[in-house]
Amino acid sequence: MPESLTLAPTPDPRVFAAPDGRRLSPPPTWACLPPGDAGLTRRVKAAGPSWVVIEKKGRKAFSRGLWAPRENIEAARAALDAERSTDAYAKKRVADGARRERTHAAYAVSFEQEVYELLRFVPRFDELARTVARMVAAHATPVGSGTVARTQRIPIEERAQAAVIAWMRHQTTRYDNMKIERVAGRRREVRRELAQISRTVLDAHRCDVRLI
Repeated sequence: MPESLTLAPTPDPRVFAAPDGRRLSPPPTWACLPPGDAGLTRRVKAAGPSWVVIEKKGRKAFSRGLWAPRENIEAARAALDAERSTDAYAKKRVADGARRERTHAAYAVSFEQEVYELLRFVPRFDELARTVARMVAAHATPVGSGTVARTQRIPIEERAQAAVIAWMRHQTTRYDNMKIERVAGRRREVRRELAQISRTVLDAHRCDVRLI
């Protein structure tokens, strides 16, 4: 039974559901490594059999820990703690952090420029375009924000367009305070309607139409 599997939780904290319908319990010599330390998790996985427990809520998936032999977890943790206590590791962490900050800052600047170019407002609205681009980028680019701007799965042009529409939905409409019927597809329909209104407003600023 000890093998590398991806399982789902059940009401029983020591019973998990396999994709094929089986109900499995870890051996008594196994322990649960909580999520949060990617480096330690990778080492435990590499050390032998393990069970990843993933809980799905809608389109999102959340790690509920990694079950593996207790001795593998303890050995991996001891080795990693020793490595992380060295001066070389501390320097590497500082360098990695600085590199990530530079990468993020560069991306935020390029994303803001992408949004500005997407807006294409006429000259008299140019200052507004720059303000909107700055605000959209500030909202969409922070690491861990979970916004579309952080995904690499679609081109940056599409990310910019989606980020603008999302920002306008939250900042220029009553969406956040709307009472939407709990009917399948209704929230998606409302978002589509608001997106169309936002596009109309954007187009008006691109052709110098006087908004009433």
